[in-house]
Amino acid sequence: MGKLTTHILDTAHGKPASGVAVRLFSIGSERILVKSDTTNADGRLNSPLLDEAIMSSGTYEIEFDIGEYFRKLNVPMDDPAFVDEVVLRFGIANTDQHYHVPLLASPWSYSTYRGS
Repeated sequence: MGKLTTHILDTAHGKPASGVAVRLFSIGSERILVKSDTTNADGRLNSPLLDEAIMSSGTYEIEFDIGEYFRKLNVPMDDPAFVDEVVLRFGIANTDQHYHVPLLASPWSYSTYRGS
């Protein structure tokens, strides 16, 4: 059964990033909000962004409000922040697979990969 999940790790502090707003958009002729949620204490969402009921192939974007997360921790940041809202665009080709898209972030960098 296919699904899309994510989690966020705060690499500056070596811990999960809790309380981060996350939004998933479907990208086609229009940019459509599919789901919005907030990460839990483990830096994960309590449910998949997409599950087998609504999983479809196509192009998607996940937006992470990581700058706001670091501001809430009182991390000194420039104005505007170097890393603020992170937008990841990716494709889903096989709807029967699990797509896991984690974000590793600090106030100065971020990275992602297709996890399992």
